[in-house]
Amino acid sequence: RMLIPFPPGGPTDLVARVIGEAMSTDLKVPVIIDNRPGANGNIGVETAARSDPDGYTIVYNTSAVSIAPALYPKLSFDIDRDFAPIALTATVPLVHLVHPSIPAKTVKDFIDYARARPGQLSYASTGTGTVTHLGAALFQSTNGIQAVHVPFRGSAPALTGLSGNHVQFMTDTVNSSYPLANGGQIRALAVLGSKRVSVLPDVPTLAESGLRDFEIGAWQGIMAPKATPPAIVERLHTSVMRALGDATVKDKLAIQGATILGSTPKEYAEYIKAETKRWAPVVAESGAKAD
Repeated sequence: RMLIPFPPGGPTDLVARVIGEAMSTDLKVPVIIDNRPGANGNIGVETAARSDPDGYTIVYNTSAVSIAPALYPKLSFDIDRDFAPIALTATVPLVHLVHPSIPAKTVKDFIDYARARPGQLSYASTGTGTVTHLGAALFQSTNGIQAVHVPFRGSAPALTGLSGNHVQFMTDTVNSSYPLANGGQIRALAVLGSKRVSVLPDVPTLAESGLRDFEIGAWQGIMAPKATPPAIVERLHTSVMRALGDATVKDKLAIQGATILGSTPKEYAEYIKAETKRWAPVVAESGAKAD
């Protein structure tokens, strides 16, 4: 059972299912997808923490686990205490998006436009305290922008709000937003990452736009309950890495704009700790409070 702490069809689910299918072939047992959305991913992660550590339950987690400690003062789980990291899998870059009515054609144009209208623009996110919220908050604080945050319950309704001009901009994962961007319903101005993405080849990075280069993406990985035997963790790690190396998986994830990462269990544990430290001051500065 692969627990996914987010709804079916969302940006995390799209990547997880590709990897789960490849793991199923490698392990020669079905990998059953079990979506448990809610509370910025906390419900699914908590379910995993309480599951039997027999190797038959894993959780496909995201960067939300590194944000949660700063956002939720009374979490029911602790990553160090309750989980055995298996591998970092992929990252899906964020992209800065605007409604076509905004006259800006470049991200610099947008910054000038927004600075001239403090508090007059609103921006969407997939929920308070999510990486799409904090990514936008960091972008704004870095560039002297003040706008009103409008949280939605997921990427699809947030993008609907943007395309309908109920909000004027947002940062969202590239795999959920690129169809609307390529279709002209919204405009992509910059990738918040270190390189361009294949599904939006003409959209520059922040660095290419002459701005501070910082990378913000919705990174993802797989963990098991803490007491899962080391031999099983290693077998699951091998399966994940084989999946990430599979040509079909690479092609499917490339279509989504996802970047394959991969890591050892130890590297993933250290990565989570570093990201938790990174996001704590961003949460504090944004003023985000758990709903």
